[in-house]
Amino acid sequence: MSENVVHLHKSTEPAPELATVTTLTVVPEPAPAAPVPLWVRSGRAICTAVTHETTKTTARAVARHTLYVAGGARIAAKRTWDGRTASRYERMFRAAEAAGNHEVAAEWEERGQHFREARHRRRMDLLHSPVDAAKGVAVGAGMGVGSLVALGIVMAIATKDVTQVVTPLMATIEFINLLVTIAQVVWGPALAIGPFLALLALWAVGSKQQAAPAWALPASVRSGEGEPITPSIVVKALRDLGVPALRNAIKEMGDAGASMLGPIRIAGCGVEVDVTLPSGVSTIEVQNRRRKLAENLTRHEHEVFITIPQAARTVRLWVADSGALDEPIGPSPLVTDETMTADYKKGRAPWGQDLRGDAAALSLYQRHLLITGLSNQGKTASLRSLALWAVLDKTVEVRLADLKGGDWVMMDGLATVLIQGPTDDHVIEATHMVEDVVVEMNRRIEARQLAPGMEFPALICIVDEAQVAFMCPVKDDQGQPYGGSKATSRYFMAVRKIHNQGRAVNVLMWQGTQDPTDQNLPKLVREGAHTRASLALGTESQARMALGDKAVDGGAAPNLLRPGLDQGTLVIASSGIDIPKGQSSITVRTHYINDDEATAIADRAKALRDGVTTLHVVGPDREERDPLADILDVLGDAPRLFTQDVLKRLSLLSEDAYGTWTFSDLKGAMEEYGEEPRKSNGRMAVHRDHVVRAIANRDDTGSASAPE
Repeated sequence: MSENVVHLHKSTEPAPELATVTTLTVVPEPAPAAPVPLWVRSGRAICTAVTHETTKTTARAVARHTLYVAGGARIAAKRTWDGRTASRYERMFRAAEAAGNHEVAAEWEERGQHFREARHRRRMDLLHSPVDAAKGVAVGAGMGVGSLVALGIVMAIATKDVTQVVTPLMATIEFINLLVTIAQVVWGPALAIGPFLALLALWAVGSKQQAAPAWALPASVRSGEGEPITPSIVVKALRDLGVPALRNAIKEMGDAGASMLGPIRIAGCGVEVDVTLPSGVSTIEVQNRRRKLAENLTRHEHEVFITIPQAARTVRLWVADSGALDEPIGPSPLVTDETMTADYKKGRAPWGQDLRGDAAALSLYQRHLLITGLSNQGKTASLRSLALWAVLDKTVEVRLADLKGGDWVMMDGLATVLIQGPTDDHVIEATHMVEDVVVEMNRRIEARQLAPGMEFPALICIVDEAQVAFMCPVKDDQGQPYGGSKATSRYFMAVRKIHNQGRAVNVLMWQGTQDPTDQNLPKLVREGAHTRASLALGTESQARMALGDKAVDGGAAPNLLRPGLDQGTLVIASSGIDIPKGQSSITVRTHYINDDEATAIADRAKALRDGVTTLHVVGPDREERDPLADILDVLGDAPRLFTQDVLKRLSLLSEDAYGTWTFSDLKGAMEEYGEEPRKSNGRMAVHRDHVVRAIANRDDTGSASAPE
């Protein structure tokens, strides 16, 4: 009988009769749960024991070692069969034939024929060997007995005892009898132990070759994480790639596809192997299955790179060691070597490391540069590291527009122009900066025409976040847009002029831009860059915009880099960097230089110079000058000069005021006051007398004060 529990509850509300009322509540204790049947508990215990990890590991170990014996027997049988027959020659012949290599196929066929001929000779020799063997045994036995008897005779003569004649023969018989006795004793245990030794040998062969199903192997082997790349793994990965023609060709190859592979070479933090594809399989079919190939190789997608070497129907696979690409590379030599200087013409800027772990350095000499990628992938850091190396050459001048602001502060006092900010006003100033570079470029070109062979120091015009300039909608006073991608765009046309003629006089254009499209990075601008580099991008079409069709068709795939994880990793197409033979691009992991380190490098560059005044505003206003007085000044004492010479002298007198002048500007300045250039000996010339009269006419009208 269950016990009852009595609870006392005290009411807090006073009753009319009593101050408090106490009530008694009887709560029965719940009945105990019904016992679980024995068969249910037994089933649960058995299920737990069977599914326990220890049980699984034990069962897997038993199955694995048992299957090692079976696998070893299969391997031993195959080796024996290959050794006794011409099957291996047949396999190699079929593999070479399937690969289309008929010369090698003929060579293997010839080797197989030689093997068959040698085997036939051995078999014919066996037909005559029994008779020859019997004769040999009889002759040998007779000679042996005769020798023993002769030895006995010698012993008998020496001892003068006739019984010694048979002593050597009897000793030999007793020795043979001893051997028979030993064999009789050992034979029984040998028959009992022999099978176990044979099984042990088969187990050793099977365990060495891991001849067991994947489910029976240890967990570390089953996962395959970090598994070394071997020929069998590469062939299996290609076979399971999902290309029917490739799978069928590998099955038909007698060597299971091994003939497709070149040597597997250690390359930096991974390995590299060339794969010659069989007929009917194109390289693009392998390239398009990069993720599946990587997973078949027990790697992540970003740890496998596929490029196309010069050899036909060949893909080059670079497979990183598991997790190696997630390890950071070392600091830049610009940071570690405080004595480093630069040589713009002959030197190379240390930029990072390629996938093989070798130093990657870029030549900047007479090469326009374009770096693009998604936002926050390290574009500015990559561009800045090149600029910091360049300014360590004190002859290099930098004019810089940072259309985001804040990343290039260390260039203040080092760059002759530094514009920082994302507004339309900053774009206008950046446009004027680039146009001034065009003026300087034209001045250099004209100076070289007067003095052929003249050399000029490098002038690098850098625009970071250039997409802001291309997308700017503002127009000038004449209605000409600053941004855009048409021939009316001032920024676009200035960049095109530098691309067309700048490198001849060491005037270079470097641009960094985000997320390239035809709107924010016009085709004519991106095609004008000699060095094109890209960080992670979103699509293949963007990769083609960034690097060009040739590089992408050759295996360049910045769109397959991992945004946020592969920061600072660039795919580069340039003649200024060492690219492996047969490839059109190279992947480089760039050194990261933080703001403090960049400031220290910039301070070292400033110490190499006498002092640079940095302009932070570049406006459209020109220096106020008197054109007629300047024309008279450049004429000097000459009665006349050809108009082309006058324009050149005016440009040298004031580049800002007259650097963009044409014949029409010169003519207009004189026509306004009743004079103009006239022909002299068939060429247009400016006469001193005409200029003096124009000044006099201007003074008479009171439009300007006469020059002193």
